[in-house]
Amino acid sequence: MTASLHGKTILVTGASKGIGAEIARELLGGGAFVVAHYGGDLAGAERAIATAAPGQAIAIPADLGERAATLELWRRALDWRGRIDVLINNAATMPFDGGFDADDAAFEGAWDRALDVNVRAPARLIRAAVNHFLEAGGGDIVTISSWAAQRGVTNPATIAYGASKAAVRSATQSVARSYARQNIRAYVVAPGVVRTRLSEEFAATQGGEDKVSATLASGEWVDPAEVARIVAFLASGAAPQLSGATLDVNGATYIR
Repeated sequence: MTASLHGKTILVTGASKGIGAEIARELLGGGAFVVAHYGGDLAGAERAIATAAPGQAIAIPADLGERAATLELWRRALDWRGRIDVLINNAATMPFDGGFDADDAAFEGAWDRALDVNVRAPARLIRAAVNHFLEAGGGDIVTISSWAAQRGVTNPATIAYGASKAAVRSATQSVARSYARQNIRAYVVAPGVVRTRLSEEFAATQGGEDKVSATLASGEWVDPAEVARIVAFLASGAAPQLSGATLDVNGATYIR
């Protein structure tokens, strides 16, 4: 039987905008039940799941910088349909004030935010997912990392972001290696410059979009919908032997 999203219950973090919103739409189109997490943008989350049939999607708020809120997100997501088949760790923050030339308060604050939202929160959700999957007989985890995890960042003010994306990538790969025999699969998607608010803010620190685009092999930014299609493919279970892999999505600008 061809792998399918139909009937799967999938938790997507950061689903109110950018890549996360496109992932939610793509999953809904494939027949999945979607838990759309959002931070403070309820309207954005509602737009992301606007195409859902009655009972096909739910939006749940949570501050991923807080341990209790993150664990409550998982509990509410699990209670909705009694199971979660796929966890998609997408939410992230990119502090722009954590460079080595920043004052102590800004430097420490940037690292705290990046680690709390980009590492500790996904790690807590991964832990909950793995324990749930062990009881359920398997499941899938897809983590949205970044090419910054492999190549570093070009703006040192965002060094905490790059380091955090490397950490969550490693955690995801460790799950893939450790639980393959328990039918738990874990994948990493590492986009380059995607047309999102974060990338636009980053481009502004690098001299503007034209300057960033000139560094890209294709001269084009990645469409969030393309990333969403890749994530949906992984979530479908169509390629279980890709577990542990990092899929680079950057238009041939960075080839390992």
